[in-house]
Amino acid sequence: MHFDLTDLRLYLHILDAGNITAGAARSHLSLAAASARIRALEASLGSEFLQRGRRGVTPTPAGKALAHHARILLQQAERMQQDLAEYAQGVKGQVRLLCNTTAITEYLPEVLADFLREHPNLDIDLQELPSARITHALRQGAADLGIVSDAVDTSDLQTQPFRDDPLVLIAPLDHPLANADAVSFSEALRHDFVGLGSDSALAIYLEEQALHSGARMQMRIRAESFDGVLRMVAHGAGLAIVPQAAVERATRQPFKTIALNEAWARRKLLLCAREFAAMPAYASALLQALTLP
Repeated sequence: MHFDLTDLRLYLHILDAGNITAGAARSHLSLAAASARIRALEASLGSEFLQRGRRGVTPTPAGKALAHHARILLQQAERMQQDLAEYAQGVKGQVRLLCNTTAITEYLPEVLADFLREHPNLDIDLQELPSARITHALRQGAADLGIVSDAVDTSDLQTQPFRDDPLVLIAPLDHPLANADAVSFSEALRHDFVGLGSDSALAIYLEEQALHSGARMQMRIRAESFDGVLRMVAHGAGLAIVPQAAVERATRQPFKTIALNEAWARRKLLLCAREFAAMPAYASALLQALTLP
């Protein structure tokens, strides 16, 4: 039996990404090198760990067992490195932080930049995911910290308030809904929309809410950023649902901001972890930075 921590990290990256190509990229390996490592790992332990399909890979029963033990081993290795870091200069640690779209774009850039400047021996592995996937990753031990919407189930995780994050509807000034002070999501769904990329956490969240309403969003175009969405709405491309923080940060634009009647639009963001007190010291330091006013 032979494997190393690189193999285990690669295997978990593949499971988290759902395919070998993306897992290899996260591990900074070529596809060929990653595939060879996985084959060697399977041969060494005498079992297949991945079931390969047209839509990606899923773990076999043996693969699920391997993932469980791999996460424990890697967490112990990281904690050992952090415990020894104070005895050796230049040892670097890494915090794994998972966030939704708004947290990454509106609230975190300056905070994380200040944190990195003050902690030169720490790196941050920052990923954008829908809130439900973030809570799942935390339960599996695949991240240290998460920032999620309060709309998801966090009953078995510990949470702290992070920010109020209401969503609002924006409309061109000549749009039929522009004179309304508040509208329902079902009413807005009768019209065309502008949105973020389909793989963004907010886009996935809004599509889920539309399906719960029994409809689909009529998406005319997708932009790469909130700034692009706001500018397209201002020029009449359609409606959009964006965080109020993005509207407040933007330069003056000719569009109307309208409240949404749905409770899910009055969301709050939460910091969450499996257990705050059990986090490594470097993750606790980031948590403290994120909870400062």
